[in-house]
Amino acid sequence: MRCVATTRRSRITPEREAELYETVLRLLREVGYDALTMDAVAAGTHSSKATLYRQWGSKPELVARALKHGKPGPAPFSVDTGSLRGDLMEVVVKGFDDCRIEQDAALMRGVGRAAHDNPDLLTALREVLIEPSMAELRGLLDRAVDRGEIRADNPALDLVPHMFLGALISGELIEQGPITQEFLMTFLDAVMLPALRA
Repeated sequence: MRCVATTRRSRITPEREAELYETVLRLLREVGYDALTMDAVAAGTHSSKATLYRQWGSKPELVARALKHGKPGPAPFSVDTGSLRGDLMEVVVKGFDDCRIEQDAALMRGVGRAAHDNPDLLTALREVLIEPSMAELRGLLDRAVDRGEIRADNPALDLVPHMFLGALISGELIEQGPITQEFLMTFLDAVMLPALRA
């Protein structure tokens, strides 16, 4: 009979866990993913590396969990205002305030670049952040289909994540500065909603 190793999780209070995640995010902003070490996290949080590995198993998992912790409030795609436009506007208002857009854009660019060279980080990001967000977004869009606001066979349905990401990345490149909530709202009304309602 084969035994499967499981990660033992110690008991860390929610406050302590939040402190650890905030330290990870601060270090990510200061030094980037590649230079971030578990030694630095341990020193910055007055904990042991053994505790970090026992709780999270690996640096990629810890970073992915810290990024999830850094998302403001409840999952933005879980909103249900009763209309597609209302839902998408609420996502922008709750998930993308101007200050966070600027702060998080640089952080996500750095982590995104690191994920290209680190398959373990990419796997952790997909499991902890990307796939749950995609499922929530799909739920938002399915509700709009059920209400008759979008045709179920509209090919733009599968492109919404690409449109969101494209707006966040290319907007900053083209505008030569951080994008704003106002930019994202204009993008929704001028590009995304017409494509979904076509």
